[in-house]
Amino acid sequence: MSSAIVAPHIRLDDKGRAWIDGTTMKVVELVTDKVAYGWGPEELHRQLPHISMAQIHAALTYYYDHKSEIDTEIEQTSREAAKLRAKSTATASLRRKLRPLSTGKRG
Repeated sequence: MSSAIVAPHIRLDDKGRAWIDGTTMKVVELVTDKVAYGWGPEELHRQLPHISMAQIHAALTYYYDHKSEIDTEIEQTSREAAKLRAKSTATASLRRKLRPLSTGKRG
């Protein structure tokens, strides 16, 4: 896997995804935590102590410099997750309906 440092503490992988350098966390994941929980940099650091304040600020700077594309990625991921939840719910409902048939019991 190749990557390039694009800013202090931020690297892009071969697919163009921004990662916090020296960690296994993508910038979009940190931003999702910030948005979902309303956390500022200090709270992000309390919740993610393995990420330095410099890394957090670099990730947030990268986010604000690339806000529209990262927001689009978050929206797409959210829609995909909603589809998977709906599919899972439908599958679970079908299993509940079929279970009595497989055990020979009729409702």
